[in-house]
Amino acid sequence: MASSQYWQKRRAHKRLPRIRSSASKQLQAGITNLVTYKAGMTTLSMLDDSESQRKGIEVTKACTVLEVPKTEFYGIRLYKKSPITGYNVTHTEICDKQIAQKLGIKKLAHDNAYIKDAEKDIPSCSDVSALLVAFPEGTSTGQRHPQRFESAISGKTLEEKFKFASEMLGKEIKPVNAFKPGEYIDISSISIGKGWAGVIKRHGVSRLQHKATGKIRHVGTLGAFTPGKVLYTVPHAGQLGFNYRTEYNKRLIKIGAQADVQSRFWKIWHGEERLCHNRRIGCRAS
Repeated sequence: MASSQYWQKRRAHKRLPRIRSSASKQLQAGITNLVTYKAGMTTLSMLDDSESQRKGIEVTKACTVLEVPKTEFYGIRLYKKSPITGYNVTHTEICDKQIAQKLGIKKLAHDNAYIKDAEKDIPSCSDVSALLVAFPEGTSTGQRHPQRFESAISGKTLEEKFKFASEMLGKEIKPVNAFKPGEYIDISSISIGKGWAGVIKRHGVSRLQHKATGKIRHVGTLGAFTPGKVLYTVPHAGQLGFNYRTEYNKRLIKIGAQADVQSRFWKIWHGEERLCHNRRIGCRAS
């Protein structure tokens, strides 16, 4: 049954959700967003360190296993404030030559040699972000197409952000460079698509009585006589699933290699590979 707190229930336009905000000013210099794939689920036993009545007692909880593809830092994007709208607009981009050639980017605005000139222009910029690419070939997803995405860079000043970006340009990003065990993160992904569904499955309305009308699996009324239109709040048949959804404050238990995960966990229930976009929020476990 679809939840009534989300509107509109439309299909997602892209497989990769968009991250619109991040806690970049509260953390040290680093990557705030990272692309992963859901590999499956398992259970783990841990000591409850919350402030509940079960504090200090061993508890068993469900755990999701995320697979991180090979991710490379291929570009830097500088933003400036538009004098007309006041919004951030792209000022310039600096890309690594080797990775850009591998991605099929033929025309480069600037390459690695422009870093020193761009550093002089930092005081007039409003923000610095990272251009990353994930290669899912080495994962168990069966996908080969590289996934390009943009990530905010955490840091207190623009100079600190640009220094981190210039040092990591052309290098591989490891999960430990973005997250730490014990942190709480937000995970954005796309729900499983169900296709076209009726009002009973989509909104959870009750079936009509067999004497009420000639239709059973329909909504009883489309609304009042006035206003003379059907309101958007009336349940209708339509798309179910394949929507953008974000889950907040998910605790990151452990970061390790695939062999380490298989040795520590007894069994992993494999499911459908789902593309996830993880956001760092900077909240640490006690």
